Amino acid sequence: MTSLTPINFAETNLDAIAGAEGKLAILVTPDGKLDNAGRRVNRLVKQAVSRLVESDRWDKVKTGEGFTLGFPTGLAATALLVVKLDRRPSVEEARRAGAALAQFKGIDALLICAGSTTRLSDLALGLAARDYDFDTHKTSDRTERAGSVIQCAKPDAARAEAQVALAVAEGVFFTRDLVNEPANVLTTEEFANRLVAMKSLGLEVEVLEEADLAKLGMRTLLSVGQGSESPSKVVVMKWHGGGDEKPLALIGKGVVFDTGGISMKPAAGMEDMTMDMGGAGVVAGVMRTLALRKAAANVVGIVGLVENMPDGRATRPGDVVTSMKGDTVEIINTDAEGRLVLCDIMWYAQERFDPTGMVDLATLTGAIIIGLGHENAGVFSNNDAFCSTFLRAADAEGEGAWRMPLGQAYDDQLKSRIADMKNVGGRPAGSITAAQFLQRFVKPDTPWIHLDIAGVASVTKDTMLAPKGATGWGVMALNRMVQDAYES
Repeated sequence: MTSLTPINFAETNLDAIAGAEGKLAILVTPDGKLDNAGRRVNRLVKQAVSRLVESDRWDKVKTGEGFTLGFPTGLAATALLVVKLDRRPSVEEARRAGAALAQFKGIDALLICAGSTTRLSDLALGLAARDYDFDTHKTSDRTERAGSVIQCAKPDAARAEAQVALAVAEGVFFTRDLVNEPANVLTTEEFANRLVAMKSLGLEVEVLEEADLAKLGMRTLLSVGQGSESPSKVVVMKWHGGGDEKPLALIGKGVVFDTGGISMKPAAGMEDMTMDMGGAGVVAGVMRTLALRKAAANVVGIVGLVENMPDGRATRPGDVVTSMKGDTVEIINTDAEGRLVLCDIMWYAQERFDPTGMVDLATLTGAIIIGLGHENAGVFSNNDAFCSTFLRAADAEGEGAWRMPLGQAYDDQLKSRIADMKNVGGRPAGSITAAQFLQRFVKPDTPWIHLDIAGVASVTKDTMLAPKGATGWGVMALNRMVQDAYES
């Protein structure tokens, strides 16, 4: 996987500043007050920092962002970034500053003079998360990225606090790599192998093969992969750190490539369907983070890995299949396949683990993008308290999420003439009827959240913490949810 660029912490050493190679950054409060490192740098660069912070240009710099001075006199560094940041910044400001530092850094070594600034773990998270480049398949333009050193007043404490943040960043990177990977590389077999490899972190990992799935009665899931040469699989990942408590269940849709099956998608943009396993990617990233930080909670992550392709064996529109629950589904559109994968593994999770709550994630509908754009995931739930727990976590982590409605009128759109239900409810309220379909496979006493992440899993422009492409959305929010609600 893409490795995090090293971030180290060290005691403030003013004498090392002048000779530091690569790039240099200092943190200056919005009112322009300089700390010891800032004053030292200011003297070395002949008062250039003072002139900056006293000018109109400083007023235009947003908190958490910076101003670059190139090839500054008196420094060995090739560039100096002056970052506007309070000594006690908010979480968002600290992460934005970290992201600005990552973009300034590029591939060079970076020395950051942080002094007594707090929230260095959030600054480190922003720095780590934004310093990402998926260049695995490039044969040129690949350059080793140097690390960063943060000089601060209490490096041991900062280092300890940053370990959790860096575990989150590694989970985010894992998710991004999975979502960015092309489907000829990330086959269902390869996906499963990467998850099995996390046994080395202390996760229990079990792979259910097609024969196992058939025996369990997961016929809706198996119907999706019938037209592919890649075998369908379900991978169960267990993290046990919370005594005898029932686990939280995280369920992910892992369609490694989606042509739409017999209901073929248009050719334009089909290459983007390598990200259709985004839900499974997020679940994998969360499980990696929980294992890395030794979370004091019980969590099970279950992902259904399939490929939706057309051939003579593929499921046809009009076919009727029977789910693991026993309900029959008339398949109207084979491009609405994600819900067929999820419904079986959701039922399996409840039957096997009796979870305290269940969250499913899927790049499920284009309709959610029409409704919410690329700023928010759609949130659907049968339990207000459970849903509020997630929404608070998402808000705390700055990951956009917006609750959407459910209701009987939407559910009625799924009525079938020949089966218990159809797999689609027509164009109106497409993301809601998809959620209604999934809710039919949620037991009445199971708190449940469905996250439609089609608009946020992969984007076409940079975000604060990610370059364009896979974002890793959801890893931070779900990790925070576990941390706040399931760890004592």
